[in-house]
Amino acid sequence: MNVTTHWFSGGKGNRLAADVGGPINGTPVVLLHGGGQTRHSWSQAHDALAAQGYRVISLDARGHGESQWVEDGDYSLQSQVDDLLAVIKVLPAPPVLIGASMGGVHSMIACADHPSLARALILVDVTPRLEAGGVAHIIDFMTRHRDGFSSLASAAAAVDAYNPHRARKTQSRGLEKNLRLRDDGRWYWHWDPRLLADDHEQRIASISARMEQAAGKIPMPVLLVRGTQSDVVSPQGVRHLQALIPQLEFVDVEGAGHMVAGDRNDVFNAAILAFLDRHALVSPAR
Repeated sequence: MNVTTHWFSGGKGNRLAADVGGPINGTPVVLLHGGGQTRHSWSQAHDALAAQGYRVISLDARGHGESQWVEDGDYSLQSQVDDLLAVIKVLPAPPVLIGASMGGVHSMIACADHPSLARALILVDVTPRLEAGGVAHIIDFMTRHRDGFSSLASAAAAVDAYNPHRARKTQSRGLEKNLRLRDDGRWYWHWDPRLLADDHEQRIASISARMEQAAGKIPMPVLLVRGTQSDVVSPQGVRHLQALIPQLEFVDVEGAGHMVAGDRNDVFNAAILAFLDRHALVSPAR
C-alpha cells in the first residue's frame, strides 16, 4: 500500500503529521487516534479503507507522534477541535470522520458545531458518559512511566499489563513507532507529558458535559463501535448516547476492550466498511 507522510497546519499554524494513502479522487476518511496514541495505531484500518478506494488521512494530534509539541502547552479541547477543522478545510470534499476515544470527542464536537462538516461520523469506544474506573485506568497507564523504559520489551510488557485480554504479540516493531529513543538510552512514549498537566477529574467532567451538549446537534449518520470488554464505555453509556442521537447505529465487538481496532481489527474493519456501504458512502474510486 502506497502511504506517504503529509504535513497539515493546525488551528494556530502548528504542524500536524499524517499518513495519507488511497486514490487521490477517493472519498476522504480522516482517522483520529486516542490520547497517548499516534496515527500508527490505525495502520491496518488505514490499509483496509485505502484498498476500498477511500482517500485515507491518519492524523497525529498535536502533541502526539510527529506532530508539533506546541510551545505554549495548549492542549485544550477547543484547540484540538480547531486543528481538526483546519485539516478538513483543505480537503477536497467533506470527509468521513473516524475517532477513537479522544479523537471521537474532537469529532463529535466539531460535527455538532459545523453540521455540514462531515459525511458521516464513526465513534470508537467513546460516549458522553465515560466510566470513571476506565478513565482512571488510562490516566494511570499514561502517567506511570514518565521515566521511560529500558527496552522495547519492557514497554511491551507494560502494554500487556494494561490490556491483558489482547493476544500478546511476539514482535515490538509496531510498538517502536509509538516510542522515542532519547539520548539517555531509554524509550519514552511519543506524546507531550504536558497533555496531562490539568486536573484530570475536572477536565473529564468538562469534556463529558461538552459531548452531552453536542450529541443532540449531530445530523449525519453515526456509528458507535464499542469493545464488549471496555472499561470506559458501558452498556448504559451506549443507551444514553442512543437516546441523544436517534440515528445512531451500534456495533459491539466481542473480544475487544477500549482499543477496539487494535484488539479485533478484522471485525472493526468489517463493521465500518459495512456502515459506509449502507449509507452509500462508497468511494467513487472503488
